[in-house]
Amino acid sequence: MPAAVLSGALLLGLAGAGSFFSPAATVQASPVENEETNPDGSGDAAVSGEELTPEEQLQQELDQVYAMEVQSNGWEAWPAGPGTYGEAAIVMEVGTGTILYAKNIDAHHYPASITKLVTTLAALKNGNLQDPVTFSHNSVSFLKWDEASIGMKEGNQLTLEQALYATLLASANEAAYAVGESVGVNAGHDYNWFIQQMNEICRELGGTNSNFVNTNGLHDPNHYTCARDMALIGRELFQYPDFFRIAQTPQYTIPASATTEEHVFQQHHEMLLPDNSDYYPYAIGGKTGYTSDALSTLVTMADNGSMQLVCVVLKTHGINVYPDTRNLLEYAFQNFQKVSIAEQETSEDVEEILPDETAGYVVLPMEASFSDLSMELVPDGGLSTEAQLNYTYHGQPVGSARASLSDHYIKEHSAQPKDVSHKDQETETEDSGISDLQGKVILGAAVALLLILITALIRITRKRKQKTRRRRR
Repeated sequence: MPAAVLSGALLLGLAGAGSFFSPAATVQASPVENEETNPDGSGDAAVSGEELTPEEQLQQELDQVYAMEVQSNGWEAWPAGPGTYGEAAIVMEVGTGTILYAKNIDAHHYPASITKLVTTLAALKNGNLQDPVTFSHNSVSFLKWDEASIGMKEGNQLTLEQALYATLLASANEAAYAVGESVGVNAGHDYNWFIQQMNEICRELGGTNSNFVNTNGLHDPNHYTCARDMALIGRELFQYPDFFRIAQTPQYTIPASATTEEHVFQQHHEMLLPDNSDYYPYAIGGKTGYTSDALSTLVTMADNGSMQLVCVVLKTHGINVYPDTRNLLEYAFQNFQKVSIAEQETSEDVEEILPDETAGYVVLPMEASFSDLSMELVPDGGLSTEAQLNYTYHGQPVGSARASLSDHYIKEHSAQPKDVSHKDQETETEDSGISDLQGKVILGAAVALLLILITALIRITRKRKQKTRRRRR
């Protein structure tokens, strides 16, 4: 029996919410469905051996991935997080961008259909929901039989909103292509311009390890990303309520029109479906992904009422993508807290914490306190009396704030007389002597010139008087 196809008797039950799974907790192989409608789930097992059964080979592969280093577990005084059956994973707090969990977060991996989050973000930035999306020949001709689609045909037309429902819920590859092409054309450009926008947006957000060459995530060796970059993209989507309205919909119907027939499709992200065994009550959005090269990928946004998170897992082996995500989110919610900067900052250099686009708080381990933080004050410079405050906890960034500077700071850092050495004093004395001599020369010349002018004026006056006397005679 191939390693990719395990009987139901071998599939072990999953632990309850909030618990962490051990490497031996699951021997499962079928990944979530996405681009390829019937994935075999085998992945690219690195271990082979005649002495091992297929099930043992798979379990050995899972154990090796689970045992990979979690870099954040090595951070000083940082809560230890769970392992994952994915080769890369991250949890990021939305307001501050603080990284709470890190496992190979900058390593290049194929994203599969979580690419469609970048597509959606670029579409929302550059288009309007009622803009037309037309399905060209290029947008439908590339599809293979086993690639996710809702069956759109050349010449069909939807609104951008309808096309995004198909892109996010059904992971329709032709819809993602048509979104990119139509948004590009509507902006006076083309599909390639839209791809450029996807990459530029990622870079503007701070992503430096991604290269997107299509809008749907179908495999291309030059199409890759990393966990950190996808978390930054997920974090940015919190600025777009329309994304969450679409992403949370369990089922959507595109009604029949003059240009297209009716299409009905369902949500694929199981953590958003209340009736699903993988449902997670704090999940509020996200996107699934799968190809045989990428294996299972998943982005999940979560909100427990006090903290908002983005969780990304890449190249997940087996069907562990949802348990891994649940474990990571629970780890973050249970081990970290938000602390107000304005209520805690007591530096005599700070006059006031300013309300602005920063979150206004730091994210700390539950056992840590604000006094454990290091604060770097970066003044704006020039005539400004404001500064950026950057906070770290044992070297890890945990938040920032804008502040006005106190009179104490301004006085301490204003220009002060220099404490010059004896040699400098002599130099200044010599310089002063030269300056005095120059001043005397200039003054003497001015006095001489003034005397010459007075003498000339007296002579002229005398001559005029002599002429007047002669006339009178």
